[in-house]
Amino acid sequence: MLQFFAKYKFFAVVLFVLSAIIISIIYSILKPDRKLPVYEPEMVNTELVDSTVQYVRKYHKIADFKLTNQNGEEVTQDHYQDKIYVADFFFTTCQTICPIMTGHMKEIQDRLIDDNEVLLLSHSVTPKIDSVARLKKYAVKKGVIDTKWNLVTGDKKQIYDLARKSYLAAKSDGDGGPYDMVHTENFVLVDKQKRIRGFYDGTNPEDINRLIEDIAILKKEEE
Repeated sequence: MLQFFAKYKFFAVVLFVLSAIIISIIYSILKPDRKLPVYEPEMVNTELVDSTVQYVRKYHKIADFKLTNQNGEEVTQDHYQDKIYVADFFFTTCQTICPIMTGHMKEIQDRLIDDNEVLLLSHSVTPKIDSVARLKKYAVKKGVIDTKWNLVTGDKKQIYDLARKSYLAAKSDGDGGPYDMVHTENFVLVDKQKRIRGFYDGTNPEDINRLIEDIAILKKEEE
């Protein structure tokens, strides 16, 4: 019996290897490519969504906007036409989570610097304080590349509406002010059709890696 197995040992090993390769190929063929969800308002924590859109179940897209960037240039949705982009909300005087978030946005910028399909967009939640000059100073300090990343200021109501009605990413302050919000750590991934495809904790390095991976998945989906 031992002589029999010794005689056919080589063939058994070859058969095992071939079987493993065949099983791996079949698995890769049958395994569907992972796709990112399309987030609708009803899928998101109601604390982050304005009551006027909380129950929307389909066709949600980022609304048109007109803001001003760190160079005093008008930025509209046309700037992000046919682009994937990552959006967040910050303010230059923040000493808590903003420096971490900005550092992570800088990391995304640097890791995707040669990818012309991906841009970044950071909205100031204190636009009266964050003038163009202040944004420019902040941008230079943080290593922002103008062609890749816009820091924008503008009408506070418009920014508030974008955060709560479009990006579904910020809580209301609850202090009675009509256009005040609690700052959010959310990074929001937006596809070329202006749809939300992911939310990420901008203070969490693991989420930043997941965001980079999801951008690659989204790019493959949109080929």
